[in-house]
Amino acid sequence: MIKPGDSLPAVTLMEYVEVPSEGCSIGPNPVPVATAAAGKTIALFAVPGAFTPTCDAKHLPGYVKQAEAFKAAGVDEIWCVSVNDAFVMGAWGREQHTAGKVRMLGDGDAEFAKATGLTLDLSGKGLGLRSNRYSMLVKDGKVVTLNVEGPGKFEVSDADTLLSQARSL
Repeated sequence: MIKPGDSLPAVTLMEYVEVPSEGCSIGPNPVPVATAAAGKTIALFAVPGAFTPTCDAKHLPGYVKQAEAFKAAGVDEIWCVSVNDAFVMGAWGREQHTAGKVRMLGDGDAEFAKATGLTLDLSGKGLGLRSNRYSMLVKDGKVVTLNVEGPGKFEVSDADTLLSQARSL
């Protein structure tokens, strides 16, 4: 399992972009993790699935609400990662009004989840291999803090906990 001091895995996530910009066309765009994290402080949190009850009602909304506070604490970007495709992550982001606040990154093949060692097998519930629920603070591609939830829990990966950690650095 990834731990503080380790580098983020050199995999590619996907992001649905609704408005074209320099280097990004409309639709799914690759986000090479190592390149995207270089030189930045990132508040990264992962959820088992878009639109799932705790993720939709508590986890993501906390980060959207605290986006400005994260910036004030020196965080350059907030990333939400889930084992969903970029289209689902884009739709979830639209519904939760994440534009300009949280980057919604799809890990469709669970490549990032597997590389971090933070997978969650929900096959018996019809969801297959997913990401565990966690948050981490990342500086220049290296994990500084890591908060992994126990099974079925939502106690340590919330926005307030990670914001407090960001403020203390």
